[in-house]
Amino acid sequence: MIKRLLILVSLVITMIPVVNAQVLDANRGSAVFQAECIRCHIPIEINARLQNDWPGRSAQELFERVSQSMPAENPGSLSAQQYLDVTAFVLEMAGIDLPESSTSSILASIQIDPSPLTVANGETVDWTHLGGDEASTRYSALDQINAENVASLEIDWFFDIGPFGPSPETNSVTTPLMVNGTMYTTAGTTRNVVALDPSNGQLLWMWRPQEGDRFNVAPRKGSGKGLSYYSNGAQETIFTVTPGYFLVALNARTGLPRENFGAGGFIDLKNGLRLAIDRDVIDIGISFPALVVEDVIIVGAAHTVGSRPLTASNVKGDIRGFDANTGELLWTFQSIPEAGEPGSESWITGADITGNAGAWAPLSADPELDLVYIPVEAPTGDYYGGDRHGNNLYSSSTVAVNYRTGEMQWHFQTTHHDIWDFDTPAAPIVADLPDGTPIVIQMLKQSHLFAFDRSTGEPLFPVEQRRVPLTDVPGEWTSAVQPFPLLPAPYDRQGFQEDDMVDFTPEIAAMAREIVSDYRLSSLFTPPSLYQDPNDGTLGTLHLPHSTGGSNWEGAAYDPETGMVYIPTITRVHLKALENLPDVSTIDYVLSQSAITPTVEGIPIVKPPYGRITAIDMTNGEHVWMQVNGDTPDELKNHPLLEGLDIPPTGKDTHSTLLLTKTLLFQGEGEGGAPGLWVRDKTTGEVVVHIDLPGTVSGMPMTYMINGKQYIVMALSDQNSTAKLVALSLPD
Repeated sequence: MIKRLLILVSLVITMIPVVNAQVLDANRGSAVFQAECIRCHIPIEINARLQNDWPGRSAQELFERVSQSMPAENPGSLSAQQYLDVTAFVLEMAGIDLPESSTSSILASIQIDPSPLTVANGETVDWTHLGGDEASTRYSALDQINAENVASLEIDWFFDIGPFGPSPETNSVTTPLMVNGTMYTTAGTTRNVVALDPSNGQLLWMWRPQEGDRFNVAPRKGSGKGLSYYSNGAQETIFTVTPGYFLVALNARTGLPRENFGAGGFIDLKNGLRLAIDRDVIDIGISFPALVVEDVIIVGAAHTVGSRPLTASNVKGDIRGFDANTGELLWTFQSIPEAGEPGSESWITGADITGNAGAWAPLSADPELDLVYIPVEAPTGDYYGGDRHGNNLYSSSTVAVNYRTGEMQWHFQTTHHDIWDFDTPAAPIVADLPDGTPIVIQMLKQSHLFAFDRSTGEPLFPVEQRRVPLTDVPGEWTSAVQPFPLLPAPYDRQGFQEDDMVDFTPEIAAMAREIVSDYRLSSLFTPPSLYQDPNDGTLGTLHLPHSTGGSNWEGAAYDPETGMVYIPTITRVHLKALENLPDVSTIDYVLSQSAITPTVEGIPIVKPPYGRITAIDMTNGEHVWMQVNGDTPDELKNHPLLEGLDIPPTGKDTHSTLLLTKTLLFQGEGEGGAPGLWVRDKTTGEVVVHIDLPGTVSGMPMTYMINGKQYIVMALSDQNSTAKLVALSLPD
């Protein structure tokens, strides 16, 4: 409803005389909202938008926005009376009472000051996207579960993913959706789609992809990260992207493919790709769901891991938008531009052969600006770019594209000529600061946080292009400068030097120094070096952060009330050592098969903490708190070299998964972490309670309310048994 900024001047002019004579009626507005708005919006979402965007603005301005932008598919199509009544209903939702028999003349005198967001008993509150909403905030205003009662949470129901084949899945990173009283999730290595009753976990329907060889050769198998939901008012659809790279539209009520979408419900996403010029392998797929924005569905691309690609020539990871009703291809954004197109000047060589530069991470959007924000990965290959000299736009960038046309609005490259596998790994967060400033927040593997103006891409805080070390690898090309935001400060360690080496005891510190003497040390953008380098004999370069982060796909959570962003990260050293392996790749250098990141008899070579959560105030760019993400791993607690030492909690080098609510921060330790769910005070990061669970919280926690009861649901993984979904709730 409050979405579009298409200003129909003639409409507004003709409406004014009529509007002045009419009375506002919130009850009639509720009926209009149910008929025209509910397919895209729910009352709690509208209230949240008012909380974020409208304090201090006039009700007259709200009326004008509503009348110019609603309904989204046909703005301006309702009567003046209907727009007045809907405005009255929206004001009522915000807790603003209108005098009886109010006419439009009163709107200019009313200042919008929304009441705190509350949820009525019996209400249903959805979780409609992977990140909670299309803005990827991972935030919910629900507060039935709060600091006073969270310790009493108990398991309400389980759903076992094990029976969904073809073989039992012991690790799941899926995040369910809950929309209109039904939960939807993925399950099993072939990425089955299931619908559940969200109040008890009962199976309602199941759809099974049957892809044969397409599955066998798929680079991204497994249940994946989740699904997409769409409703056009007449039909509800669940979209999935299969391991074999089909976009499939399923009837959300029955689980059957929609015959009126694509070819019987299917679109073959391998069709229309820009293939490699000298090979017919199409190593492309994706584990993340597509993003639905109004009536457009946008699909990214992922490839086989690029540490040792067979060749520098690969399929290009173009991003595409389709009509969510018909499946018609609407546009293609070419992340590697063709010759003569904008950005092609940044490719000195290689644009014709180089592939990848897809968007394997989740996307986000701002429908009011018609923009989708795309996190683009590195080009082929991950650690050597001798075949692609130049900065290589639009790889390792955040790109804003008009989601209706595919036309680029702005871009910002966060790594020039990426040879560190830094990618852009997380959904940009579309946020409004408490003062109303509209921004988009990008987390990175290198633990830089960039914040941009949503419309223009102008950085919120100053950015410096600093000189960085150059390469000495034969044939390689490196950028002389890289971008560094002055604020916020890095939220995890950058570069590996002597001060970063583990030093639990003088003996361990001495062992670490001796081990590290065989390697090159680094600053953030020190290039990879050769294994057994002929000039200095070193075995490669020790890097922080790791190529898996810093940040990774888990991204961050944003609080619209306070402007705080909460970011989970890991601190893990990565040995970047290159070797010529002609039996493996035709590229001159790929990641060495002999290079193994050193440890001190199993103790990480870097000081703890190994995993952390950092809270940053986006109003000023300052860090507020940092907490380790868990206890000390048992292998360290019981290590012979550490016997008798009292070591504070080190955290774990696992990517935590977060959910933020009005009062609490919920944190799982992520794949490889310890069982259970941490619940933290979001103002300090201190633990409120640790909830014991029969597995590690490996998926992203999500929350919803149905029939007035709030649930917390997440995927649990246990390598000794099959993965499960578990729902927590307060005792009845």
